[in-house]
Amino acid sequence: PSSNVVCERGNLLHHIMIVPRAVQLTPRRWLNLQEYQSKKLMSDNGVKVQRFFVADSANEALEAAKRLNAKEIVLKAQILAGGRGKGVFSSGLKGGVHLTKDPQVVGQLAKQMIGYNLATKQTPKEGVKVNKVMVAEALDISRETYLAILMDRSCNGPVLVGSPQGGVDIEEVAASNPELIFKEEIDIIEGIKDSQAQRMAENLGFLGPLKNQAADQIKKLYNLFLKIDATQVEVNPFGETPGGQVVCFDAKINFDDNAEFRQKDIFAMDDKSENEPIENEAAKYDLKYIGLDGNIACFVNGAGLAMATCDIIFLNGGKPANFLDLGGGVKEAQVYQAFKLLTADPKVEAILVNIFGGIVNCAIIANGITKACRELELKVPLVVRLEGELQSISTQETENSHGTVIAFQEHVTDRNLSKCAV
Repeated sequence: PSSNVVCERGNLLHHIMIVPRAVQLTPRRWLNLQEYQSKKLMSDNGVKVQRFFVADSANEALEAAKRLNAKEIVLKAQILAGGRGKGVFSSGLKGGVHLTKDPQVVGQLAKQMIGYNLATKQTPKEGVKVNKVMVAEALDISRETYLAILMDRSCNGPVLVGSPQGGVDIEEVAASNPELIFKEEIDIIEGIKDSQAQRMAENLGFLGPLKNQAADQIKKLYNLFLKIDATQVEVNPFGETPGGQVVCFDAKINFDDNAEFRQKDIFAMDDKSENEPIENEAAKYDLKYIGLDGNIACFVNGAGLAMATCDIIFLNGGKPANFLDLGGGVKEAQVYQAFKLLTADPKVEAILVNIFGGIVNCAIIANGITKACRELELKVPLVVRLEGELQSISTQETENSHGTVIAFQEHVTDRNLSKCAV
């Protein structure tokens, strides 16, 4: 997505070869903030962004445009999906991003945006409902550069990455002109040095007074990076205007969800309105759920095992209906809730449980399955594999829980999977 704060982006880390690609495979429900929310975060921390207001009605948008008193105004629909500029509204309006010099036009356009669905290449067919618009000052960009701050395992701390070629995918620059990618490793104890910020500003091509201004913005971005427990702050473009200003025109921020306990204000802004209802329900019980288009529900603990289970289903002619990772600290109640979620999906015609009892013991899973089978009156075939701690106890539980359970423990076999691939 092109909105400011989105899910984890693996491409940048992969192509610049700072962090191994495998790091991206852990399933997480990443914090989602709208563009205006991240720009406010940056502005509140001294980072230069365009002046803007947020409106949830056409009248508010009109008043915001008047208050801006700008030569040109940009109106942006606020959804998390990318491709807004080329999207189409259910009202018939084309484009989720519009430029105008007339505040009255802002009001007219907002009337065709707010309350209507915007469909882009990254949304479902029916689109996503727009509840707010951002009314911002439009600034000319005389030059675009790229800047990112991210955590790098290889140097045990943050790394500053920049390129004088901004406004395009950094992956393309890294592939075609790797000499235009500049890096500065930052000591997380000492913090960013003035010399590092100045050197990066110079490498990005900022000259004269703009060099000091860019270095100052780089330091402020780094301070923001630490303050909000970010794993990545990516500014593209990090540009300069004809009037001699260094501005962060668009940015993406990834947060460390392990820091939620000390970033409560930020995580409270999480926009869940565009998630599937079932994903929001799963998140309430700390379950990692991603809906897929198959008919065999997967009930697994651990990301690697979950992916392998999906692969095994495909290999045997079936299609997974979901990716569901219980995690290591699962409780019996979560197992029960997981079954409620899976059985509520009308596409599901069979359920495959594949559990390795390492951190979690198999008896907890078996007890949850037994309760779910009895109370939910399970109607679809259920294939269960439980391997590991308290395996023998769990076998007795699952075998006695419901007539449709096929319990097995050594391997996920073709014979059992064929019963699932209905």
